[in-house]
Amino acid sequence: MGEYDDAATTTGRTARAVYRKADGRLAEVDWDRLLVDEVADGLPVREFRWYRGRKHYSGWYHASTAGRLVAYESRLELARILLADFDRSVVRIAAQPFQLVGRDGDRIRRHVPDLFLVHTDGLATVVDVKAPSRMKDPKVIAQFDWTRRLCSDRGWAYETWSGAEPVVVENVRFLAGYRRRLLLEETVLAEVLEAAGRQSTIGGVEAALASRYPGEVVRPAVLHLVWCGGLTADLRQPLAGTTAIRAAA
Repeated sequence: MGEYDDAATTTGRTARAVYRKADGRLAEVDWDRLLVDEVADGLPVREFRWYRGRKHYSGWYHASTAGRLVAYESRLELARILLADFDRSVVRIAAQPFQLVGRDGDRIRRHVPDLFLVHTDGLATVVDVKAPSRMKDPKVIAQFDWTRRLCSDRGWAYETWSGAEPVVVENVRFLAGYRRRLLLEETVLAEVLEAAGRQSTIGGVEAALASRYPGEVVRPAVLHLVWCGGLTADLRQPLAGTTAIRAAA
């Protein structure tokens, strides 16, 4: 990683950003010159290490958003990635996107945020994921405040995330298993959407199409359409045959 030049503070540069390009090369630029596209298309800035006895659960998730692998270092990070992948306003996701290095008062900070999200309107959100038990740690709060100020200078949103409603997260995790459109028949998807205009529940759609397709064909199509936004459902309750659905506007 690049090292921060203390003399930079005398020339008006408040922070630097180190990131890894799509070809694996490290790059370092002034914070205000960091390009959204290069970060969104880049690789994690730091290496992931796996070893016996590791407490955190790390891995890679293939996001339907932009069709790329996204790294995570804990199940909590994976949950936030799943929610981002499900969010129709998010069009690009990058993990461990860059290292921020800069002066904060009388100290030099170094910090790697967890996620970088790009939205349909072109705006960007930097996300830090922390366990609820650490959210009130003064050191964590100070780091968050510094990162938030830098993001504000760029006109980017900044989010600190420690979890969401468990039922919502588990529903989205379940729906993610049906995110791949290539595994489904296009004709089934079209007929499910048509049936959903007449039926109000998942079970109702299955019953309406039972003479043409078995349930194990229809339900994956229904769940895929909920995932991709073709159908809407209340995810605050566990998904079931009685779950109310309707065609999205």
